[in-house]
Amino acid sequence: MLAYAYRVTKYDPADRNDRGHYTGSEDTAGDHGEVEAAYLRAVAAFAEDTGIDHLVVREPQVPSLAHFGVEPPVDGFGLEGLFPSGQAGFHDGAEVQLDIALELVRVMLRDSGAWCRLEAEDTFAVHVGWDQYLYISSSRPCQEALARTRELGLFPERLDASPYVFETEEEEQVIQRPGDDDFWAELHGAVAVGRAGILEETHVEGASRWHHLTSDTIEPVRVGLAPRARLAVWPPLSTDVDAVLRTLPADGLVEGVWQDDDGTIRSAIADEHEFPELVARMSRAHAAALLSVYAGERVPLCTAVMPDNDGVLRARWRTAPTPSDRDWALRRPTA
Repeated sequence: MLAYAYRVTKYDPADRNDRGHYTGSEDTAGDHGEVEAAYLRAVAAFAEDTGIDHLVVREPQVPSLAHFGVEPPVDGFGLEGLFPSGQAGFHDGAEVQLDIALELVRVMLRDSGAWCRLEAEDTFAVHVGWDQYLYISSSRPCQEALARTRELGLFPERLDASPYVFETEEEEQVIQRPGDDDFWAELHGAVAVGRAGILEETHVEGASRWHHLTSDTIEPVRVGLAPRARLAVWPPLSTDVDAVLRTLPADGLVEGVWQDDDGTIRSAIADEHEFPELVARMSRAHAAALLSVYAGERVPLCTAVMPDNDGVLRARWRTAPTPSDRDWALRRPTA
């Protein structure tokens, strides 16, 4: 945890009640103007004071089932033009220059699209919360940046830590399985005997890509995965699409996954009001499946997280362990 953490906002601490709640007249929405620019200049000042000129994207997210931002969502989650490779460049571990990091902060202040932690390991971090709350942490006290932030009309307040510091869940004492050579070798075997057939790739929180697995496609799929993606392996889709659709529940949320005639795997999450459209889309499919979206009911065959190119698993997010994952952990050699 970094030694110096500050909450930087446009809200005057004098207008907070004894519980710390703001009671003043400032709007919680961003102005897309001078105040927003002041926030960005404050981040730049802290980065300069710390000696930082680039940051790393951690735990990227995009809206999925619902949008709760103050402002309406925007096309492309606000990421258009920020990465040379398009949205594919927005992944865990992506290193960005400070100017791009500031544009990501702008996107998050407008709370209409993408979100992530921006960090330099053991040195600096920028986290954006709801309602124009900005949290900046540094290994240095950043006295010059504090003075500059006040000059900009913002209010930096010292905290013990940012509330958005990443915390590893300890509920499951299962070592995270990496998507290494052993994982892919086992996947080849599962596909060969017809046990596995599709791969769910979660490249950012809130969005997934689906891949059809055959002995011929496994390696191309592996090569094309996003860095540090979370993986979930599922059984093959059923070609009896009518039978699949007959299992559609009366209400609630469900995810439909289907394969078009061209081999593309698509998915959509729907509730009972959207079931007719989902059925219409899936009824024309070559093969399909219905998956629960509820924790505890959504259990793939196995899961993994992709390591970096040097084989080290640096992603901090985890998959929910399946029975197969627990078996793997028990078989794993101990040092």
